[in-house]
Amino acid sequence: MKGHSVRPRTLIIMIKEPQPGQVKTRLGRDIGMVQSAWWFRHQARDLIARLRDPRWHVILAVSPDRKGLASRVWPTDLVRIPQGRGNLGDRMKRLLRLPFYGPVCLIGSDIPGVTRHRVWDAFRALGEAEIVVGPSPDGGYWLIGSRGGQGLPPSVFSDVRWSTCHALSDTVATLPGRKLARVACLQDVDRVCDLRTVKELSKAMNEYRFIRA
Repeated sequence: MKGHSVRPRTLIIMIKEPQPGQVKTRLGRDIGMVQSAWWFRHQARDLIARLRDPRWHVILAVSPDRKGLASRVWPTDLVRIPQGRGNLGDRMKRLLRLPFYGPVCLIGSDIPGVTRHRVWDAFRALGEAEIVVGPSPDGGYWLIGSRGGQGLPPSVFSDVRWSTCHALSDTVATLPGRKLARVACLQDVDRVCDLRTVKELSKAMNEYRFIRA
Protein backbone atom coordinates (compact mmCIF):
# COMPACT_ATOMS: atom_id res chain seq x y z
CA MET A 1 0.00 0.00 0.00
CA LYS A 2 1.52 3.33 -1.05
CA GLY A 3 1.61 6.56 0.88
CA HIS A 4 2.55 7.55 4.39
CA SER A 5 0.43 6.38 7.30
CA VAL A 6 -0.79 9.04 9.70
CA ARG A 7 0.46 8.56 13.23
CA PRO A 8 -2.48 8.27 15.62
CA ARG A 9 -3.18 11.39 17.65
CA THR A 10 -4.25 11.18 21.29
CA LEU A 11 -6.11 13.75 23.36
CA ILE A 12 -5.96 13.12 27.12
CA ILE A 13 -8.55 14.88 29.27
CA MET A 14 -7.71 15.03 32.97
CA ILE A 15 -10.90 14.70 34.97
CA LYS A 16 -11.99 14.25 38.58
CA GLU A 17 -15.09 12.77 40.13
CA PRO A 18 -17.45 15.73 40.69
CA GLN A 19 -17.76 15.41 44.46
CA PRO A 20 -18.46 18.58 46.50
CA GLY A 21 -15.33 19.70 48.28
CA GLN A 22 -13.10 17.60 46.00
CA VAL A 23 -13.25 19.62 42.75
CA LYS A 24 -13.00 23.36 42.02
CA THR A 25 -12.56 24.22 45.69
CA ARG A 26 -11.44 27.79 45.01
CA LEU A 27 -14.62 28.33 43.00
CA GLY A 28 -16.51 26.56 45.78
CA ARG A 29 -15.34 29.12 48.32
CA ASP A 30 -17.07 31.77 46.19
CA ILE A 31 -20.33 30.04 45.24
CA GLY A 32 -20.53 26.96 47.46
CA MET A 33 -19.01 23.50 47.10
CA VAL A 34 -22.20 21.85 45.83
CA GLN A 35 -22.68 24.50 43.14
CA SER A 36 -19.05 24.32 42.03
CA ALA A 37 -19.22 20.52 41.76
CA TRP A 38 -22.45 20.89 39.77
CA TRP A 39 -20.74 23.35 37.43
CA PHE A 40 -17.74 21.06 36.98
CA ARG A 41 -19.85 18.01 36.22
CA HIS A 42 -21.80 19.76 33.47
CA GLN A 43 -18.79 21.61 32.10
CA ALA A 44 -16.75 18.39 31.85
CA ARG A 45 -19.65 16.45 30.34
CA ASP A 46 -20.12 19.06 27.62
CA LEU A 47 -16.38 19.32 27.00
CA ILE A 48 -16.03 15.58 26.41
CA ALA A 49 -19.02 15.54 24.07
CA ARG A 50 -17.81 18.37 21.86
CA LEU A 51 -14.20 17.16 21.65
CA ARG A 52 -15.02 13.78 20.14
CA ASP A 53 -13.46 13.80 16.70
CA PRO A 54 -12.26 11.14 14.23
CA ARG A 55 -8.92 12.94 13.91
CA TRP A 56 -7.81 11.84 17.40
CA HIS A 57 -8.49 9.33 20.15
CA VAL A 58 -9.92 10.67 23.42
CA ILE A 59 -8.66 9.16 26.67
CA LEU A 60 -9.98 10.13 30.10
CA ALA A 61 -7.32 10.34 32.83
CA VAL A 62 -9.43 9.93 35.96
CA SER A 63 -9.04 10.74 39.64
CA PRO A 64 -9.40 9.26 42.20
CA ASP A 65 -8.08 6.19 40.47
CA ARG A 66 -10.51 3.49 41.65
CA LYS A 67 -13.63 5.65 41.79
CA GLY A 68 -12.81 7.26 38.48
CA LEU A 69 -12.31 3.96 36.68
CA ALA A 70 -15.65 2.67 37.98
CA SER A 71 -17.57 5.94 37.65
CA ARG A 72 -20.92 6.09 35.87
CA VAL A 73 -20.69 9.86 35.49
CA TRP A 74 -18.44 9.85 32.42
CA PRO A 75 -19.03 8.12 29.06
CA THR A 76 -18.37 4.41 29.33
CA ASP A 77 -17.23 3.97 25.72
CA LEU A 78 -14.07 6.03 26.17
CA VAL A 79 -10.78 4.56 27.38
CA ARG A 80 -9.96 5.51 30.98
CA ILE A 81 -6.62 5.47 32.70
CA PRO A 82 -5.78 6.43 36.30
CA GLN A 83 -3.89 9.64 36.95
CA GLY A 84 -1.95 7.97 39.74
CA ARG A 85 -0.22 9.54 42.70
CA GLY A 86 1.82 12.69 43.11
CA ASN A 87 1.41 16.38 42.46
CA LEU A 88 0.05 17.78 39.22
CA GLY A 89 3.46 17.69 37.55
CA ASP A 90 4.05 14.06 38.55
CA ARG A 91 0.70 13.03 37.11
CA MET A 92 1.06 15.04 33.90
CA LYS A 93 4.54 13.67 33.26
CA ARG A 94 3.33 10.11 33.79
CA LEU A 95 0.46 10.61 31.35
CA LEU A 96 2.46 12.37 28.66
CA ARG A 97 5.28 9.83 28.78
CA LEU A 98 3.02 6.84 28.12
CA PRO A 99 4.14 4.92 25.01
CA PHE A 100 1.90 6.59 22.44
CA TYR A 101 2.88 6.19 18.80
CA GLY A 102 1.98 9.68 17.71
CA PRO A 103 1.44 13.21 18.98
CA VAL A 104 -0.37 13.63 22.28
CA CYS A 105 -2.06 16.64 23.85
CA LEU A 106 -3.18 16.94 27.46
CA ILE A 107 -5.88 19.29 28.73
CA GLY A 108 -7.87 19.91 31.88
CA SER A 109 -11.65 19.77 31.99
CA ASP A 110 -12.42 23.25 33.34
CA ILE A 111 -11.89 25.40 30.21
CA PRO A 112 -15.22 26.32 28.59
CA GLY A 113 -13.56 27.81 25.51
CA VAL A 114 -11.93 24.59 24.27
CA THR A 115 -13.30 23.48 20.90
CA ARG A 116 -12.31 20.90 18.31
CA HIS A 117 -10.82 23.73 16.28
CA ARG A 118 -8.55 24.75 19.18
CA VAL A 119 -7.39 21.17 19.72
CA TRP A 120 -6.72 20.71 16.01
CA ASP A 121 -4.62 23.89 16.03
CA ALA A 122 -2.45 22.30 18.72
CA PHE A 123 -1.98 19.04 16.83
CA ARG A 124 -1.14 20.93 13.64
CA ALA A 125 1.46 22.96 15.54
CA LEU A 126 3.21 19.70 16.42
CA GLY A 127 3.92 19.21 12.75
CA GLU A 128 6.94 21.48 13.17
CA ALA A 129 7.26 22.13 16.90
CA GLU A 130 8.34 19.52 19.44
CA ILE A 131 6.15 20.96 22.21
CA VAL A 132 2.92 22.95 22.07
CA VAL A 133 1.30 24.93 24.88
CA GLY A 134 -1.97 26.78 25.17
CA PRO A 135 -1.50 29.64 27.65
CA SER A 136 -4.05 31.03 30.10
CA PRO A 137 -4.36 34.72 31.05
CA ASP A 138 -3.28 33.99 34.63
CA GLY A 139 0.17 32.70 33.64
CA GLY A 140 -0.79 29.05 33.56
CA TYR A 141 -1.84 26.95 30.59
CA TRP A 142 -4.84 24.94 29.46
CA LEU A 143 -3.01 22.58 27.08
CA ILE A 144 0.38 20.99 26.66
CA GLY A 145 1.37 18.50 24.01
CA SER A 146 4.34 16.81 22.39
CA ARG A 147 5.19 14.81 19.30
CA GLY A 148 5.76 11.77 21.47
CA GLY A 149 5.91 11.38 25.21
CA GLN A 150 9.24 9.56 25.24
CA GLY A 151 10.87 12.69 23.87
CA LEU A 152 10.13 14.67 27.02
CA PRO A 153 13.10 15.12 29.37
CA PRO A 154 12.94 13.37 32.76
CA SER A 155 13.09 16.78 34.44
CA VAL A 156 9.91 18.08 32.80
CA PHE A 157 7.57 19.79 35.31
CA SER A 158 10.24 19.77 38.04
CA ASP A 159 9.82 22.62 40.56
CA VAL A 160 6.89 24.19 38.70
CA ARG A 161 4.96 26.62 40.89
CA TRP A 162 1.48 25.33 40.15
CA SER A 163 -1.57 27.57 40.55
CA THR A 164 0.58 30.70 40.23
CA CYS A 165 1.40 33.18 37.49
CA HIS A 166 4.73 31.33 37.05
CA ALA A 167 3.31 27.94 36.01
CA LEU A 168 3.85 28.35 32.27
CA SER A 169 7.27 30.03 32.47
CA ASP A 170 8.45 27.42 35.00
CA THR A 171 7.27 24.62 32.70
CA VAL A 172 9.03 26.09 29.67
CA ALA A 173 12.21 26.29 31.74
CA THR A 174 12.07 22.49 32.19
CA LEU A 175 12.11 22.02 28.39
CA PRO A 176 15.48 23.48 27.35
CA GLY A 177 16.35 23.24 23.69
CA ARG A 178 12.88 22.10 22.64
CA LYS A 179 11.18 23.88 19.74
CA LEU A 180 7.99 25.22 21.27
CA ALA A 181 4.79 26.56 19.70
CA ARG A 182 1.95 28.44 21.35
CA VAL A 183 -1.72 28.33 20.44
CA ALA A 184 -4.71 30.41 21.56
CA CYS A 185 -4.89 31.82 25.08
CA LEU A 186 -7.99 30.50 26.86
CA GLN A 187 -9.47 31.17 30.28
CA ASP A 188 -9.80 28.34 32.76
CA VAL A 189 -12.20 28.63 35.69
CA ASP A 190 -10.85 28.93 39.21
CA ARG A 191 -12.96 31.72 40.73
CA VAL A 192 -16.39 33.25 40.27
CA CYS A 193 -14.85 36.18 38.39
CA ASP A 194 -13.62 33.71 35.78
CA LEU A 195 -17.16 32.47 35.27
CA ARG A 196 -18.39 36.00 34.75
CA THR A 197 -15.64 36.59 32.19
CA VAL A 198 -16.60 33.43 30.36
CA LYS A 199 -20.26 34.49 30.49
CA GLU A 200 -19.43 37.57 28.49
CA LEU A 201 -17.45 35.61 25.93
CA SER A 202 -19.37 32.37 25.47
CA LYS A 203 -22.92 31.26 24.79
CA ALA A 204 -22.14 28.24 26.94
CA MET A 205 -22.75 30.39 29.99
CA ASN A 206 -26.45 29.50 29.87
CA GLU A 207 -25.26 26.44 31.81
CA TYR A 208 -24.20 28.64 34.68
CA ARG A 209 -27.41 30.49 35.59
CA PHE A 210 -27.03 29.51 39.26
CA ILE A 211 -24.31 32.18 39.57
CA ARG A 212 -26.84 35.03 39.57
CA ALA A 213 -26.80 36.48 43.05
